[in-house]
Amino acid sequence: MITLLLGLFIILYAISNIDIAKYKKFTAAFGDVFGDKGDVIGLNEMNVTEGLTPNQKLKNDLLDLVAEYNYDNSIRIDEDKRGIIIHILDKLLFASGNAELSKGSLEVLHRLAGILKKIPNDIRVEGHTDNVPINSKRFPSNWHLSVARALNTAYYLISQEKLSPDRVSIVGYSEYKPIAENDTPEGRQQNRRVDIVVINEKQK
Repeated sequence: MITLLLGLFIILYAISNIDIAKYKKFTAAFGDVFGDKGDVIGLNEMNVTEGLTPNQKLKNDLLDLVAEYNYDNSIRIDEDKRGIIIHILDKLLFASGNAELSKGSLEVLHRLAGILKKIPNDIRVEGHTDNVPINSKRFPSNWHLSVARALNTAYYLISQEKLSPDRVSIVGYSEYKPIAENDTPEGRQQNRRVDIVVINEKQK
């Protein structure tokens, strides 16, 4: 028994960067040895973080949240030289042509804030639109709309979720930072978004 346990810990150390397929084979093999025929424990349940950088850990936590609440069609997680980027499509947060947060959006932002409050990084909230002009009494241009959406999102995170105000900034990009082509409805939908950028510590 002692020999088997020693072997178990040696193997766990050796596979700190876990390959899921190898992990399942490994746990199944030891289940046979110890007589456990139950379900294999999922990686999320193990909370495996050894060997991960802070950015990798944050990205994993965000991807887990997206999967858990079926946000796959509304939230995308990316990373670039600035840090981790949470792309949130506008339909999840706002009514068309509006900058007021919808009732359903508060639950989404609350769940994201639960992760953001655990990290020390600065947060930048960016508003984006597609290239279809808007000219309403309240929003004379896409600039106005993008800034208002970024502002309302950031202010909710500060006032209701208690993110420290000195960590949060906003910017409105209007139509000028697209992530898809604007010549299709699907592309324009991708571009109408709010991005929450978790700034790398070294850039502060």
